[in-house]
Amino acid sequence: MVSTKEQHNRQARKPDDLKKTPQLLSSYLDYLSAEKGLSTNTIDSYGRDIKKFLFFLKNKKNFTRKDISLFIERLRMEGHNSSSIARYLSSIRSFCKYLLLERFIDEDPSENLETPKKWLRLPKALSLEEIIKLLESQADSRYYLRDRAMLELMYACGLRVSEIISIKIEDIRFDGGFIRIKGKGSKERIVPVSERALLFVRRYMEELRPELLKNGSPEEIFLTNRGKPMTRQRFWQALKFYGRLAGIEITPHVLRHSFATHMLEGGADLRSLQKMLGHSDISTTQIYTKVSSERLKKTYLKYHPRA
Repeated sequence: MVSTKEQHNRQARKPDDLKKTPQLLSSYLDYLSAEKGLSTNTIDSYGRDIKKFLFFLKNKKNFTRKDISLFIERLRMEGHNSSSIARYLSSIRSFCKYLLLERFIDEDPSENLETPKKWLRLPKALSLEEIIKLLESQADSRYYLRDRAMLELMYACGLRVSEIISIKIEDIRFDGGFIRIKGKGSKERIVPVSERALLFVRRYMEELRPELLKNGSPEEIFLTNRGKPMTRQRFWQALKFYGRLAGIEITPHVLRHSFATHMLEGGADLRSLQKMLGHSDISTTQIYTKVSSERLKKTYLKYHPRA
């Protein structure tokens, strides 16, 4: 409940307050943490985007829809792709909502501003044959069991890198066949896991993980050679290594895209896929229907004799 004094202070704000860039940015980031409960990485990303936007405004007392459009055009001139521009626009929209909430502005200049068509370049998805080739790539490495378990689990559940490296022992239910995932904004979800993936996770935990344990080792399942939680960078290195063995260009997001695309092609419904991927908005999940449609179209054009 907002007190009368707080209401008065909010109503008393003037456009000149927007010139206090450092204080404004700091209070906005505090709001994202305390009120929205966003993760540190997400807050840092929002902070970088808005800092660049405010720098572009050059301490203007206020900004308009035209200013946002000019900023977007500047990003295009700098070579940012449509996906990057869409992220900046999302950050600006969030910032505008905060300004409205705190009575810094009376109208939202970002309202109904068209989002760049970031999905004209469809996310890449590996074929099932490529997935099998990747997962079955053998490596003469002490850490093969750990890496194989991570790759199997990532494809089996469509996980993000940040999600797979933070999985703890208590999060996996071998008897129930599911895993508890903490996703963006610390939102938890339950995702089914294949028996194959669980088999490799169990083998890693029994045969390799005890060797990696050190005094004070954490509860995270996947550890480095120093007994610390697996890092994004180390996982990327491992994925690139196995991608080269299989002759495939691969990124963590390609594995996630492949999971989603293959699920839809197998008959999964959008709502179930949305829950498994941890998307807050189903429109984000719907892109994969376009991916599947494009694949069907390519197959049709390739094989139909009169296409």
